[in-house]
Amino acid sequence: METITSNPVCAKEALDLLNCAAASPFDRAKCLRFLDALRDCILEKKVKNFSLVKQSQAGEFQNSKGNSELDQQ
Repeated sequence: METITSNPVCAKEALDLLNCAAASPFDRAKCLRFLDALRDCILEKKVKNFSLVKQSQAGEFQNSKGNSELDQQ
């Protein structure tokens, strides 16, 4: 069963990597460092899966918790 945590697991690392991949110009070395940081976090926190909250669910969750979250199984 998926649970939504109040503090997104590895959210900073995931966002850093996504923003790096979207940046122009693309800095491959920098993105690889972010990938390594995300992988380390995943191993440390024993994350099995990530999923995004659907927009309709995110609105409901934001109303109850104050912000969107990543799911951890």
